[in-house]
Amino acid sequence: MALTNVYTGANGTLTLASEDTPEGQDASAVMTTYEMTTVGRVTNVEVHVQTELEEFHEIGRRHAVSLHPGDIHISGNVGRAYVNGALLFLLMGRGSAPTNIAEPYVQPTFNITLALADPAVPGNSVSLELKGVKFQNWSYALPEDDVVMENLSFRALTIRVIDRAAPSGGGEATAQAPSFEDSANA
Repeated sequence: MALTNVYTGANGTLTLASEDTPEGQDASAVMTTYEMTTVGRVTNVEVHVQTELEEFHEIGRRHAVSLHPGDIHISGNVGRAYVNGALLFLLMGRGSAPTNIAEPYVQPTFNITLALADPAVPGNSVSLELKGVKFQNWSYALPEDDVVMENLSFRALTIRVIDRAAPSGGGEATAQAPSFEDSANA
C-alpha cells in the first residue's frame, strides 16, 4: 500500500463545485460560459483537521477514562493560487458583476485536490480531496514589477484520501482504500 511511503508535495487544483445548491448554480453558469471546471492551481497549502475530543472522568480518578469524538473542523491556508478570470469573478460571487445585483448573493464553493508524489517509487501517489471549500479571507497583492501574491484561508466540509499504488510491471496506477465495515450493522 502506497500510504506507507514518504511523500513530497507538489501542487493542487482548484475546481468549481457544481452542486444542486445556489452556489452550484452560479458555478454551473461560469462553467458553461467559460467552458471550464478548473479555475486555478494552488501551492503552499496547509490543511488543518481539528477534532473536538471530549474527555470523560470518573469521580475519584485523575485521568480521563474515555475520549469521545466530537465535531470535526477542516480549515487551512493557501499561500499562492494561480488563478484565471473565472476564479476572480467567483471570489466575490455575484457582487463582482458590473451591474448592481440585489443582496444577499451566494458565496462560491470550490473543491481542492492536492497531489502528493512518492519520489522513490514513480507512480505511487496520494491525493487529498477537500470538498465544499469556501474561502474565508483572501488577499491579492499586485506589486509593481514583481510576482502577484495571494493569501487565502479556507474552510471545507469534507476531506478524503485517494491512495494510488504503482502497478508491478507497468500499467496504470490503481486506487486503493481500506474497507471499513459498518459498525452500526455489525
